[in-house]
Parts: sequence; structure tokens; C-alpha cells
Amino acid sequence: MTEIYIKPPFIKLEQFLKYAGAVSTGGEAKNVIIDGLVCVNDEICLMRGKKLFGGEVVKFEGEVYTCIIKNDT
Repeated sequence: MTEIYIKPPFIKLEQFLKYAGAVSTGGEAKNVIIDGLVCVNDEICLMRGKKLFGGEVVKFEGEVYTCIIKNDT
């Protein structure tokens, strides 16, 4: 499991996949989400704009990513 730290308050799923290095481009992220290849919290997610607020588990191509909010305080 790979922990991916983001700044508050959220990140969109499409951006998260690119930021995590799971895909190379935003267009690729859009396609894999629409094709039903991405799971968020063990459910297939077809919403590229789904907001991740921290604590979500994203699965794609056998990799598992945990979204963690990074507070700089």
C-alpha cells in the first residue's frame, strides 16, 4: 500500500491518479476511470471528479493507494 499525501481540503480522483503516478496524463486518468478500472473504497468509481478528502483507498492495476491529508500545522 502506498500512502499519498495531499494538501487540504481535497483532491479529485482524476488528479489523484496522476499525482500518485498511477497514470501519465489526465486524459489517461479520465479513460481508466470511465472504463471502470478504478475502485475507491472497494467500489468501482466512474466519477472522475470524485472528491477525495483523506482516508480513501484507491485501487488501480493491482496497486493500492491511500489518500492522506497533510496538515502543515
